[in-house]
Amino acid sequence: MARGKPQFWLKFNNGAEVMWLPVNPDTIAVASVHGYEDIEVSNLGEYTIIGNGRQKEFTLSSLFPRDYNASFCEHPRLLDPWEYVKTIERWQRSGKPVRYIVTNTPINIAVTIRNFEYEERGGEPGDIYYTLDLKEYTFIKVAKKGDPNANSSAAAPKATTSAQRPSTRVVPTSYTVKSGDSLFKISATVYGKGNDWRKIYDANKKAIGANPNVIRPGLKLVIP
Repeated sequence: MARGKPQFWLKFNNGAEVMWLPVNPDTIAVASVHGYEDIEVSNLGEYTIIGNGRQKEFTLSSLFPRDYNASFCEHPRLLDPWEYVKTIERWQRSGKPVRYIVTNTPINIAVTIRNFEYEERGGEPGDIYYTLDLKEYTFIKVAKKGDPNANSSAAAPKATTSAQRPSTRVVPTSYTVKSGDSLFKISATVYGKGNDWRKIYDANKKAIGANPNVIRPGLKLVIP
C-alpha cells in the first residue's frame, strides 16, 4: 500500500499548542550518532572505546509563506510568517521540550530546539525562510522523597527516552525491493524504525553498489 504524503508537526506543552508546518521540507534529515573515544595506549597505539548511543539530531529547512499557494503549501490555514517565528522562539526560550512528528514515518519524538535561523530574501517580500535544528530529549524520572513504595533501586534517577521501545515483531530474513522503496522505508517496515537502514545497506553493499539511495525493484536483500 502506498505511503501517504507526510505532514510535519510541532507540538508544545502536551499538545496545548500545535504548529502544522505550511510547506514541507525537501528532505527529512536525521543524524543517529554513537559515542566513541580514541585514546593512545603505550606500546599499542591508538585504541577506540565504544560508548553509548547518543540522542538523535534532526535538521529541517523550509519557509513560512506570506500567501497561500496550492502548488507547495500543505494547507491554507496560514499565519503571518512572523507569528510562526515568534512562537518557535517562545518555545525555544521556555526551556521545555516540544514534540516533533512526521506523519507516515516512525518520527514522533520529544526534542529540544537547539538552533533556529531565519531570513527574508530579496524578491520574495513577506516570505521567511528558516532552518531548524532539533535534538532528541531524554526525560528523567526521580522517585519522590518519602514514597512508601520506593526502594533503594527505585529511588535512583531513571532515564527514559521518547523513542519507541524495542519492537517484538518478527524480522524477516530477506526482502524483495518494490517500486518506490528506499532503504529507510524498508528499515521502517522490517525493524519498525527507518534509522537502521545502514544495517541493511552494509549487509547488501555488493548487490546495491556504492550509492545506497539507488535500489532497483526486484532486488532481493538480506535482512540482518
